[in-house]
Amino acid sequence: MTKENIQNKIKQIIDNLLLINLFTVIFFSIFFVFAIIMQLNGIFIFIDIIQKVWNPLVVPLITILIIGALVNGINSWWMRKLLSQEEDI
Repeated sequence: MTKENIQNKIKQIIDNLLLINLFTVIFFSIFFVFAIIMQLNGIFIFIDIIQKVWNPLVVPLITILIIGALVNGINSWWMRKLLSQEEDI
């Protein structure tokens, strides 16, 4: 395997993991809204579940999502800057 092929596979794996992370965060946000609605109706079991998984699961997922977005943005900016420097040469 070439170095470029290995880098592409690693990038694809990371992209897939971040996509799974995104959909997991979306799922928990929908579940959170559902839990709030159920709490307003007097059913507290769903909000209790959210409170139990918030710190150990949801906060790290959101953190990974934000860091992934920042790294992607910085990487895109860096690549555009490198390409513009190559065109100037």
